[in-house]
Amino acid sequence: MTITDFLRTPVSAQTWREAGYLVASAVVAWTGFGYLLLGTLFGSVLVLMLVGIPLLAAMLVGTRGFGALHRMLGAALLNTDGPAPSAFAPRPGPVGLLRSCVTDPVAWRAVLFVLIKSVLSVVSVFGALLFAATAAFLTVSPLLWWLIDPVNVDASGTPRHSIAQFGDVYVDSWPEVLALAAAGVVGLFLAPWPIRWLTRLDRLLIPALLGPPPGARRVAELERTRSAAVEDSATRLRRVERDLHDGTQARLVAMAMTLGRAEERIAAGQDPADLVHDAHTAAKEALTELREVVRGIHPPALDLGLGPALQTLAARSAVPVALSVDVDPRPSPGIETIAYFSVAELLTNTARHSGATRAWVSATADRARLSVVVRDNGVGGAVVGAGSGLTGLATRAGTVDGSLRVDSPVGGPTVVTLALPVDGTR
Repeated sequence: MTITDFLRTPVSAQTWREAGYLVASAVVAWTGFGYLLLGTLFGSVLVLMLVGIPLLAAMLVGTRGFGALHRMLGAALLNTDGPAPSAFAPRPGPVGLLRSCVTDPVAWRAVLFVLIKSVLSVVSVFGALLFAATAAFLTVSPLLWWLIDPVNVDASGTPRHSIAQFGDVYVDSWPEVLALAAAGVVGLFLAPWPIRWLTRLDRLLIPALLGPPPGARRVAELERTRSAAVEDSATRLRRVERDLHDGTQARLVAMAMTLGRAEERIAAGQDPADLVHDAHTAAKEALTELREVVRGIHPPALDLGLGPALQTLAARSAVPVALSVDVDPRPSPGIETIAYFSVAELLTNTARHSGATRAWVSATADRARLSVVVRDNGVGGAVVGAGSGLTGLATRAGTVDGSLRVDSPVGGPTVVTLALPVDGTR
């Protein structure tokens, strides 16, 4: 942070948004605490009449509303918008409904958040915000002292025209008042930081307690990556079908027709050498195309390991590639395939879009993670989701709990880091 940023902090929009959040969230938290307190008291008293249990259950589920309010405040003022928890889904029947209320994890997490937030709000309102208000008052105290001219009477009955009193010390002269204002100015520059520290806690608490539970997040992530994997497989199959239909199959049909014409010439006693030559050429071209299709499904070089496969890619790259591979132990076949095709796509992007004259590829692994880094000296500006194919690579990595990170400032260089588990079955 520069000195200019520090000086602007008291008047920055972020500071005022965070201060507003602390005030609004304190009101919601204290209201929620009162709701829990009254609901618990009434429910406990009425338990013997059998009305208290449904009342407590309803109170518990109702706490979801306070969690939703805090999520809305966080999204509007702290930019903490994230995935929302699942909606309440009651089981059928009165007993099922009661059981669903009592065992609702989202409601219990909201209760915990309200209780924690109630305590933090006391600190924020009577600590950070009161400190800021006091600093503001001290800053403008000379103006107030000049306009209002307050009069206080000391212990001896003597009137004192003071703006503040500290024990037996009265602030009733211009040097003292200006010193007080100077202390207020210092306080104003310090006041935003307790506010930011407290809102930083909320930025951690809101997704941790008011978002989906960890298990639900994991299930949602697995569903997303499973759908992505299915779609990726379907796309590959469609591509293979199209390549076979439009390429290899068409050449085989043409070759069969050419051989048929050659057969007719032989029957007529004519020389079929040119037709046999054409058929032979078509057969070689079909074989080449078939090898390319097979390579797109499973590169034969991967049978020897990721190192030799990456060497093959580096040798074929249109941009000179410096390769460094230290992969031990060897990853599972599925992980090697993802790494291979990701590097192939990245080197293709480098050749087509980056304007680079050189690229570097490194692959390292330990017992847990495989890390592949592709770097070039191009113009940069690569962004995930900008139609560069990086979105598909990130999605493919996510199907095995991997990740893709892109660092590509305008002007370069571009560095893409692919992290994958060594064993894709875990």
